[in-house]
Amino acid sequence: MKMAYQRKLDLQNGKIDLTHGSGGRAMVQLIHELFADAFGNEWLAQGNDQAILPPTQGRLAIATDSHVISPLFFPGGNIGSLAVHGTVNDLAMGGAIPQYLSVGFILEEGLPLSQLAEIVRSMGEAAKAVGIAIVTGDTKVVEKGKGDGIFISTTGVGYVPDGVNLSGDQAQVGDVILVSGTMGDHGMAIMSQRQNLGFESNICSDSASLHELSAALVKHVPSLRLMRDPTRGGLATTLNEIAHQSAVGMSLSESAIPVNPSVRAACELLGLDPLYMANEGKLIAICSAEDADIALNTLQSHPLGKNAAVIGTVVEDPHQFVRVSTDFGGERLLDWLSGDMLPRIC
Repeated sequence: MKMAYQRKLDLQNGKIDLTHGSGGRAMVQLIHELFADAFGNEWLAQGNDQAILPPTQGRLAIATDSHVISPLFFPGGNIGSLAVHGTVNDLAMGGAIPQYLSVGFILEEGLPLSQLAEIVRSMGEAAKAVGIAIVTGDTKVVEKGKGDGIFISTTGVGYVPDGVNLSGDQAQVGDVILVSGTMGDHGMAIMSQRQNLGFESNICSDSASLHELSAALVKHVPSLRLMRDPTRGGLATTLNEIAHQSAVGMSLSESAIPVNPSVRAACELLGLDPLYMANEGKLIAICSAEDADIALNTLQSHPLGKNAAVIGTVVEDPHQFVRVSTDFGGERLLDWLSGDMLPRIC
């Protein structure tokens, strides 16, 4: 047995088994040959049950997320890169500078090691691209049939610089509402893969880290009130959340909201609304009308914001409704998402 564990992991043909979560030599080997190799940094290398980190600047920001996406791999990413992007974005939307990440893996017995290696590799690459260190983690294995390949839980830690105060309750009447790009790309990419839908043009997830884009807005837009990434429930549900927090209404222009033509066509075919579809690399920003041009130019000067647009304004409304003016001259209500239009998208 000892000699067997001295051999390298068979990343091409091997599979996860219950010993990889037992706390014994097999688990240690998995951690050192796979996770430590992809995530390596000075804090992780300490090998302790905790990561002891230097004092942070400013105010501490913490965000926790769990990732149960199906399928695990999709056009534009996989559950590994998505886990990093999602947690980084949760920090960035509060104006925080992401610094550290902790990761928990729940692996299902029988998961091919080749898939796990690809997920871990992309996760490490995404973290390094942001400049965030994965400093601690945990691994558990459940019996075959009691998981779905892999679930990932992440907690991100960062700091909010002095003078930055963003919150969902700060939208004011007269403010403008901006988005950084096309809506619904991630949700439709997942649906097309899950349902084996063949569209003429490939639809790709927008999964990306928004820390640079958010930092630019914080730096250049004096009246920035808040930022939010419209993930589950999409643009419509996220704006309803903000309207409720700030006790305001919102008035949008349908023609101003950017939607990828292939996503729009797919939604029309399936009877779905792209404004409720998930995004994993887009943000909503709200600022004063005086700073609208600055905010728009700041977004459009970054590759992730090239399709940014001003889509509406914050209005007085005791009912806190989100309304959209349609292309046909009418108006419709964008209500809260009721139920799960597309579950397990992140």
